[in-house]
Amino acid sequence: MNGVEKVPEEIYNPFQHRKVEKPNSDIRSTANLIKASLGSGLLAGPLAFANAGWGVGIIGTIIIGIICGHCIHILVKTSRGCCIIEKKPSLGYAETCKSAFQNGPKQFRRYANVASVFAEFSLLSTYVGVCCIYTVLISDSVKQLVDRYFPYSIMPVEYYCLIILVPLCILCQIKYLKWLAVFSILANVLLVATYLVCLYYIFKDSVTFADKKAIGNPARYPAFISTVIFAMEGIGVVMPVENEMKKPKNFLGCPSVLVVAMTVIVFLYSTLGLFGYFKYGDVLRGSITLNLPIDDWPAVCAKIFIVLSIFFTYPLQFFVVIDIFTKYTAPYVKEKYGLTIQTIARTVGVCCCVGIGIALPLLEQIINIVGAFFYSILGLIIPGIIETVFRWDNLGKYNWILWKNAFIVTFGLGSLISGCTVTIMDIIEILHSKTE
Repeated sequence: MNGVEKVPEEIYNPFQHRKVEKPNSDIRSTANLIKASLGSGLLAGPLAFANAGWGVGIIGTIIIGIICGHCIHILVKTSRGCCIIEKKPSLGYAETCKSAFQNGPKQFRRYANVASVFAEFSLLSTYVGVCCIYTVLISDSVKQLVDRYFPYSIMPVEYYCLIILVPLCILCQIKYLKWLAVFSILANVLLVATYLVCLYYIFKDSVTFADKKAIGNPARYPAFISTVIFAMEGIGVVMPVENEMKKPKNFLGCPSVLVVAMTVIVFLYSTLGLFGYFKYGDVLRGSITLNLPIDDWPAVCAKIFIVLSIFFTYPLQFFVVIDIFTKYTAPYVKEKYGLTIQTIARTVGVCCCVGIGIALPLLEQIINIVGAFFYSILGLIIPGIIETVFRWDNLGKYNWILWKNAFIVTFGLGSLISGCTVTIMDIIEILHSKTE
């Protein structure tokens, strides 16, 4: 049986069988979803608009936001359909991929395990990359402040990555999303405060757009798309958030947790990206806060706010990494050693993410690589494929679901190939210039 339509929902309602230890309210779930997407990606918005031009930037941001939101929608809907068929209360991202193939056409069922392993690997790689980006952004911001006010102790950014290692290890010991939601709400408040300070500096003096490009260099469009996808996507946190909601039905629909979250994300990203580009033009860095003046107290506050916001968000992103580890190790770990193993695993995991950040502290390029490669696979290609497979016998009139998902997968592949190509060329150019 394929598709939700063939299995009456009254036969098995997964929501009635969920037993969540610490369920989340709609507000907390919305906060987690917004914070999973926004962060360093939001602050990279002006740089993305500089790559695309302000006209292409606005239209592109809205279109990509709709596509990303739709992919989250079809992932959750497919997961619920799989839960009904398999009579399970909830499924994770990789479990949904496996179930979609297992309950799809016979010719696809042999790929179920491959789909699951591929999804797990994509999740792990994506969120390790996100944690690396957060490490570099925090370190860059702290270094900028310390270099200004303590010029006698100037150190490379790699040293700051090591300094924040211990507090990150401590914060990542938090186990439950319900507790992380408190940090997410606080991080969202700090991020909005940073957003407002950025707008203050943008509109402090006259903003001119006469010399700004409405249509940028097409060769830089892949970098724009990669950055926007990175900012919009929080798909790895979607299933944990939906599975731990007190009222999971409120995740989809209109209005819903998903609609509210994506609307806020698109609005904040497009406004900051547009006006940030108008203000600073083509001299933008990977985070707009790095362009703010270092001597004014509002700017200093913004830099501190973003450090704290990203710091408080780090365990939410790391939750996906440790969740995958726990899934594969829990059956082999005795209960009395469970807490010790978890503590060690979380500490080692953070050390690995910080280590990668130290090895390649190029903020703009890491953002583009993660957006182009990992989020294109995780947020666009996989959801399009699994919905198609799951609904193979019911693809709608004129097979519109097939054509729609073919467009999404093609868009994802195009973003992956072009974005990675442009970013790798940028990295080579940067490394080459450093050796000269």
